[in-house]
Amino acid sequence: MTEPTTRLARPADPSERTIGRSRWALVLVLAGLGLVAVLHALADPTDGGSWLIVGLVGAAAATAAIHLVAVRARDDRRHGESASFARILQGLSRSVSPDAIVDAIVTDLGQATEADHLVVVRRRREARVLEARLVSSLPGIPDSTTLMPIADLEDPWPTPDDTDLAASRTGGPPTNTADGIAERIARRVRTVYGLTGAIAAPLTADDRVVGAIVLSRRLGPWPAATRRILDVAAVEASAALSRATSHHTAEANASTDALTGLPNRRYFDEFVGLLARRRRAGDAAGILMVDIDKFKVLNDTYGHSVGDDVLRAVAGAIVSAVREDDVPARFGGEEFVVLLRNPDPGVAVEVGERIRAAVRGLDLRRFGVPHVSVSVGVAVAAEPEESIEALIETADRALYRAKRTGRDRVVAA
Repeated sequence: MTEPTTRLARPADPSERTIGRSRWALVLVLAGLGLVAVLHALADPTDGGSWLIVGLVGAAAATAAIHLVAVRARDDRRHGESASFARILQGLSRSVSPDAIVDAIVTDLGQATEADHLVVVRRRREARVLEARLVSSLPGIPDSTTLMPIADLEDPWPTPDDTDLAASRTGGPPTNTADGIAERIARRVRTVYGLTGAIAAPLTADDRVVGAIVLSRRLGPWPAATRRILDVAAVEASAALSRATSHHTAEANASTDALTGLPNRRYFDEFVGLLARRRRAGDAAGILMVDIDKFKVLNDTYGHSVGDDVLRAVAGAIVSAVREDDVPARFGGEEFVVLLRNPDPGVAVEVGERIRAAVRGLDLRRFGVPHVSVSVGVAVAAEPEESIEALIETADRALYRAKRTGRDRVVAA
């Protein structure tokens, strides 16, 4: 059963109460003047001046009525505009990812502006490309997503003289300003989708233009209120995108080892916990514990800066050797861990040997180091119910045996 929605009353504004009272006072004054004029005219119907006063009072009353209707319509538009702002801000405040922010824009802004078409264009984080999402309010036109060239966002960058000349000739914004870039994107959108009557506002993040919001409709000029709503929506959406980007970056930094770029121990533990909850009967798992041999001696001999270079090189070798579904991470110090997805014992040892060979083959002469090696301990779950934590302990014991029996080798539990 759906709960009834409670409508929050807008707080009374003292100035609105004053305006309301003055309206009624004006109505009463005009009504009184009209009544007096009519009575005076009826008392002496031959007096033309009395009927002139009646006419003037009537004209004043009609003018006042038209004014009051216009003021009420203006207030209604302002209240509607404020409500639109509130809906847009509320939708954006609930959005924590770039895709959710775009969803909020197309839903709330489309309703507020009554546009025929709304297009959100933004740069994708993972690629040098612009993604344009079209949402239409017209029947029979499905939503669609189109890729556009990044040049619409970044190039060309005219010289200041060329920019000012172009702006003076077209009457539009300079093309290397935020508004100019938005207009350039809007021109591309008009070409791609065949839209008319388009207006645009830029989307920014970290003081850089990352896209634009484009509105289009076929009939009539855009009201000034629509322009204001679009500008406010673009500013708030830009702020929301910046927050989402900062949040994403903070999450990435919290789960990534700053030195090697691999997932860190925290991320690995969280991933293992998630895998344990989703693990099905029959799903196999394996663990490789990888440790750089005699790393303390290397650090003492060549210095910690070279030691960091070696750690980065070993991390890269591990990434190049594991399978696509495997999850490598820096476990701590000079120790790495690899979670193997659905391996049999032979495959697990093979991956361990590939890692050992890849590290052994590293050319570290640019750091002044002749070579390094790693020892690898391997453990594969004999039973589906065996926990990853238990596998890590088993692989760690196998790693210890590899160290004791000469290093630079792979030992399976």
